[in-house]
Amino acid sequence: MYETLTYVGGVHRHEEMEELIEDLGGFVLQENMLQMDLILTLAVPIEDVEKVKEKAKELLGKVKVAPMAGTEIAVVSPTLARHHLPHAACDIAEYLRRYGAKDNMIGLARGAGKGISRISEEEKQLINEHDLAIFALGSFKHCIKEKTHLFEGINVPVVVTGAPKLRVEELPGATAYVSGFGRIPRRLKRGENIRALKNLVKVVEEILDNRRREMAEDPPLVPPIVIKSEIEHQVHAIKNVYSPTPVTSQLDGVRVKLNYERYHKDIENVKVYEYKLGDIAEIKPSMMYDYILVKLLPETSII
Repeated sequence: MYETLTYVGGVHRHEEMEELIEDLGGFVLQENMLQMDLILTLAVPIEDVEKVKEKAKELLGKVKVAPMAGTEIAVVSPTLARHHLPHAACDIAEYLRRYGAKDNMIGLARGAGKGISRISEEEKQLINEHDLAIFALGSFKHCIKEKTHLFEGINVPVVVTGAPKLRVEELPGATAYVSGFGRIPRRLKRGENIRALKNLVKVVEEILDNRRREMAEDPPLVPPIVIKSEIEHQVHAIKNVYSPTPVTSQLDGVRVKLNYERYHKDIENVKVYEYKLGDIAEIKPSMMYDYILVKLLPETSII
């Protein structure tokens, strides 16, 4: 079993941490460099966590458990246009990254307007490619209630945010509702905003933990982090991808940022232990830039 962690430290001597993770049989899931600070999202065997903490202390860095690491989350706003005040959605996305999540901002093409808001089938399919969706809605109770059609047909867990206090039972199709957000014309830096963000993180972590427990009853043959590592080592075209996290881990697979038509055969032929990836996973084109989506099959569907 692996423990997912976040390491925060300086750029100086950071390669020593990466070498230690490799020596322990772990994986770097995501690497973000912010000026002189480095944030590593990593997975290491549970029994080796203390070794990572000791190295972090030596490098004057910090290590904390990252329960959202290895997940991809969609942060959905009715629109990302300036007049719709997308500050809350942006700060939600930034805050989730601190806990190890890889998130994508999605602005709906026709989502604005209480009575005229719409969501297309293509947008639903894109959202369904993620592990969880957060719908950042507005400040009025009746407006939020009339937009529940936006997450009809979404197959992944849906967390709705808004300003008023609501019971989740009032929002058909939603898994959870978190108040304290809404349309705020500034950054979420005040005390009540930080408390709302922390509450959102708690709710999201609980939902993801429940999904992990459900998947543990019939898990895939190989963990997604192993698939990610094998693709990075065997598919050389990955080295030419300059997008952040060219192979993005999910709870039940990975997203590979290569063109499907050109590279799907290479992905299907990746060797993972004694299997070919195409035999233990469904490999299909993604709705995001024609990338490759790899969804691992549960063990009972293969054996």
